[in-house]
Amino acid sequence: MDTEESIDVLNNLIVINNDRIEGYKTASTETYAGELRSLFSTLEQTSQNCKKELEAEVNRLGGTPEEGTKTSGKFYRIWMDLKAAITGSDRKAILQSCEYGETVAIGAYQDALEADMEDITYEQRAMLNAHLNFLKAYYEKVMSMQELAKSNS
Repeated sequence: MDTEESIDVLNNLIVINNDRIEGYKTASTETYAGELRSLFSTLEQTSQNCKKELEAEVNRLGGTPEEGTKTSGKFYRIWMDLKAAITGSDRKAILQSCEYGETVAIGAYQDALEADMEDITYEQRAMLNAHLNFLKAYYEKVMSMQELAKSNS
């Protein structure tokens, strides 16, 4: 295992969580529905917790945790703002944007667990699997809320 590679893998996931944090802050401001605000607050807090665990591991390895977001994450938030403005903060549109964000995050974690397997320890893999399980559960929650929104329209 190469420590620098481990740090790179973990920092990539920190950036993904930073994108999620910013994305859910944006989503929260784009809706007046209490149920959605509650969900987005929970998703933001979960991202904060995952980020803290990842940062602690990067620090333990002697690295410096990433602080920013991805350019694509910035574009995602801008797109979500635009879409919400155009659709009048439509519940379905906001949930579709969140579904996209969750899909990207799940993919990043799966890549880290599969493609970068030799770069992470057993303990790191266990942490990433726990994070991935949270992501998948919240993805399912977003999907069920999206289905409910479709059936109510």
